[in-house]
Amino acid sequence: MTKDILIHQIIEVLERADFTVSNRCNIRPRSFDLAARQDNTLLFCKVLYNIDGLNEETAREMIALAEYLGGYPILVGAKTRDQMLEDSVVYMRYDIPALNVQTLYDYFVESVPPLVSAAPGGLYVSIDGDVLKNARMDISMSLGALASELGVSRRTISKYEEGQMDASIDIVLHLEEILDVALARSIDILRSFEKEMESPGAKEESERATPPNDNILNLIYTLGYDVLSTNQAPFKAVSKDFSSTFLTGVSEYSNAMLKRAHLMSSISDVIQTQSVFIVEGKSRYDSVENTVLIERDELNSLSDADDLETLINERARHRKEN
Repeated sequence: MTKDILIHQIIEVLERADFTVSNRCNIRPRSFDLAARQDNTLLFCKVLYNIDGLNEETAREMIALAEYLGGYPILVGAKTRDQMLEDSVVYMRYDIPALNVQTLYDYFVESVPPLVSAAPGGLYVSIDGDVLKNARMDISMSLGALASELGVSRRTISKYEEGQMDASIDIVLHLEEILDVALARSIDILRSFEKEMESPGAKEESERATPPNDNILNLIYTLGYDVLSTNQAPFKAVSKDFSSTFLTGVSEYSNAMLKRAHLMSSISDVIQTQSVFIVEGKSRYDSVENTVLIERDELNSLSDADDLETLINERARHRKEN
């Protein structure tokens, strides 16, 4: 299976699940391959035949973009190391959930979440500790007796009941056979990312981001926008203030710039935000599809965020009228 076939299959699954899917990001380097939205669910999807090809820098950028734009990063592939990804199993790579196309289909189309997570040493299942404890007590079985039946320690059973330890698939199947109850907790793929990213030291919303090093992006920052710089996305940054957010490109006018502006337009449609390209020098157009083009000299003449937002809205309105 080639990556092109894999991406085609992923697009089919997402569209069947009523996602709106962006054009494929075919500009290198790229931190994600597709953006997709279904109602309030926004995905940044990275596609790799071997999920071990994801590096930490790319993962960090995917996570930063997802957090900044209210979305979720997800990695879809076919294999890991020397084996194929298993169905209904979630793998984690740098805090990003990774899965195969079948698991993607089951989760988004059939609304059947996976039950198994991959971790060093094998495949594991999260047990519903309350169900386990109640089922054990219903048949008046002691911790010791259940532990002896499974060949584990009493402390292990206690940890299962307290939700402090996942169990191997064989252990869970044996427990369910003994107690005649379903014990496995399903995995909500998107919520699993949220759990991984919880941090008591998270930045307060009122705290502004660090000023960018790029001169043009710094101009946007001084107008009053927070600017999240990117290294691998199809755009140079995401700029945001209290009332507006826009994908931000920076380049001299060229055919390559026009290609990138087209792609940014498709992505911004999915993200449901504006797309803006700052052109160094002269531009032949005011917009490319939904991407507004602004010359650097025009940017220099603006006083604040309101001026920039007004210019963007005027050009976007003019494009729609024509």
